[in-house]
Amino acid sequence: MNDFTTFLGRLLLAALFMAGAVQKALDPSPAQALLAGQGWPIWLIWPALAFNAAGAAALILGVALRPAAAALAAYCAVTSLFHFIPDDPWQMTIFVKNWAIAGGLLVLAAQGGGRWVLHKD
Repeated sequence: MNDFTTFLGRLLLAALFMAGAVQKALDPSPAQALLAGQGWPIWLIWPALAFNAAGAAALILGVALRPAAAALAAYCAVTSLFHFIPDDPWQMTIFVKNWAIAGGLLVLAAQGGGRWVLHKD
């Protein structure tokens, strides 16, 4: 049961990052607006898209899972700052969710992906 639930958790986390990659590919303007609003270059959308897709693949396949999970946790921490808008309850919910996702990823980074991985770290 542990291997199944760990794999299912990896898939659910991966779905979030894959959806982010697809969203950035199909309509990059909302994410570019967030970047521009913080004074960051909008071209960062493309490396972020690649990072999201590669991270999702690592979570699904279990390749370089521990470092990928740690890197994705850091990504969630950084991107949470775009949503730290205390006057906007919706943005604060996203802020907190990013930290919760980072927590789950840190558990994967510490514990590994179970037996259902292509490569043991």
